[in-house]
Amino acid sequence: MVSSMTGFASLTQEDEIAVIDVTARSVNHRFLDIKVRMPQLLTDIEEQVRERIKRHLFRGHVELAIGLRVKIQPVVELDINDALISALVKVTERPNVAGATEGHWGIGELLRFPQVVTVRERSLEDDVTQRIASMALETTESVLVDLEQMRRREGELLLEDLSERHQGLSGLVVEVAKEAEAGQSTLRDRLLARLAELPSEIRLDAVSLNQEVVRWVAKSDIHEEISRLDAHLRHWAGLVVGSGPCGRKLDFLLQEMNREINTIGSKVDGIDVTALVLSAKAELEKMREQIQNVE
Repeated sequence: MVSSMTGFASLTQEDEIAVIDVTARSVNHRFLDIKVRMPQLLTDIEEQVRERIKRHLFRGHVELAIGLRVKIQPVVELDINDALISALVKVTERPNVAGATEGHWGIGELLRFPQVVTVRERSLEDDVTQRIASMALETTESVLVDLEQMRRREGELLLEDLSERHQGLSGLVVEVAKEAEAGQSTLRDRLLARLAELPSEIRLDAVSLNQEVVRWVAKSDIHEEISRLDAHLRHWAGLVVGSGPCGRKLDFLLQEMNREINTIGSKVDGIDVTALVLSAKAELEKMREQIQNVE
């Protein structure tokens, strides 16, 4: 199955407790590379988020961000440093201090003094925290489903292009085989004609000559390479309609097909067949570029 590694999905869910915003994007990568960003309140579910990503996606660089706005107003608690207040009051009662100042500490002045008052927000109740975490996981799951579907739609477009190039490459392989076979016949006729031009006084063994001609012609034989190319092309056709990721396997097949085409290019001779080999290599390169984004 051909699925792209490029995709984007986003979803916001809200209830009376919180607003959850989840955004996920992915691009091509050799392996599955995951990056997750979330607020401190949700760090306990990070591993669960990663496991969900792994269930939906197999390759690609994936960035998932969770935003959170809690609607419940936190309970504020004040801690008063009684010891510090007592010490400040006693200071004003010293003769040297009382004589240098007028009046006494006011309550406002005492409370504004550093470290007298500490403001602290009480943590959310456990059931509220669990509800927010559950909501975040549900939203994440929906976003991953959307992301996976988008990657599949992109994969369908990639498959259309790859199928056209696969068909074109198959046609080129057939043409290369025909031209190479014709080239072998031409080479055999040319060698025999050259031998016929030798002076009559030169005596040559007919059997040995025929064997030598066969050896020369065999050097340009590409039947094995064509057979392997046909097998690779059939394997390709099966992979793209099968289940599961196939990007790495297709990339490997392209490397193997490119190796066979290079071998053919080194064996065959002639302007026409060389042009066909170059066209086949160009198609393989275009397919390789597309495969880089297949999961």
